[in-house]
Amino acid sequence: MSQTLQYLTDEHGDRTAVVLPIGEYEKLLEDLDDLAVVAERRDEPVIPHDQFIAELKCDGKL
Repeated sequence: MSQTLQYLTDEHGDRTAVVLPIGEYEKLLEDLDDLAVVAERRDEPVIPHDQFIAELKCDGKL
């Protein structure tokens, strides 16, 4: 994470918001999307890595 974060504070000096570079914000959004996909696929069946590689080779993708 970048060291260029800026904080907005209230009248008591308590942090209420953060300002960060747009690139950092976009990366956080991408990470959030990735986590949503992982959560959606949590219950999908899995196959062993060796089987996956074998299937890719059989399909001509490797």
